[in-house]
Amino acid sequence: MSPTALSDLAGRLIALEGACGDPPAANVASRVCARLRAPLSRLAGVAGYRSLLARALALARAGDDSLHAVRLRADGTLEGLDAGGEGIAAHLLGLIVTFIGEPLTRQLVSEAWPAWGERAGGQP
Repeated sequence: MSPTALSDLAGRLIALEGACGDPPAANVASRVCARLRAPLSRLAGVAGYRSLLARALALARAGDDSLHAVRLRADGTLEGLDAGGEGIAAHLLGLIVTFIGEPLTRQLVSEAWPAWGERAGGQP
């Protein structure tokens, strides 16, 4: 999956999550990452999820100075992400694709967002 396709997928997931609006003030990109936590933790364990998110945050920081204040908590949640964060979600998806491939990544995304799988036919 190309970087553009990953960014597009992250944007679509952020839009889906934003449409939920629960709670509307919470950072949507952070909620996207959190929603991937359950299916990814079943596959790679909590430590595996946290490691991938930490790496995604480090990669996203390299291209966005505003993310330097963001911290990864021990429980795997992101602290200090007030706006933006699409890069974190895109990098997390990219790392997942790298480690388990596109088909399993699509399956994880469909599990976390059943509406995405139904609407997009599971295709990014």
